[in-house]
Amino acid sequence: MDWHETEIRVRYAETDKMGIAHHSNYLIWFETGRSDLCRARGFSYNQMENDDALMVVAESYIRYQSPAFYEDLLTIRTKIAEVRSRSVRFIYEIVRRSDNAVIAEGETLHLVTDQQKKVKTIPELYRRLLVGNEGKEAIPAGQAPS
Repeated sequence: MDWHETEIRVRYAETDKMGIAHHSNYLIWFETGRSDLCRARGFSYNQMENDDALMVVAESYIRYQSPAFYEDLLTIRTKIAEVRSRSVRFIYEIVRRSDNAVIAEGETLHLVTDQQKKVKTIPELYRRLLVGNEGKEAIPAGQAPS
């Protein structure tokens, strides 16, 4: 499965006094990439929520490799690592355009719940859209991601 790419520019409000992007922004940037990937697949978070299917973050992981600075142009690369019956795992790379350096990588695991926060099976429409053109899960159910 190919990476979906989203470009952002580090804003002044996202930096500290030294002009370095604060670590908390990376999860927000992951969400930006994830939301754009979903829209590229034909649906939005809002549409899923209106269909009583919320993607709740159950796990997140970030490995910082190099700082991002004010005005850096970044590419958020996002792809789906696995789709299971009740969860989706996304993986990310954030790349600085000026030197093509991977400045961070990470992943998030999302459980699908109803409005009452009870875990539920991913509705078939969204499962198909998440799986994409491959016609099968990115990683078959019952297997751990590599």
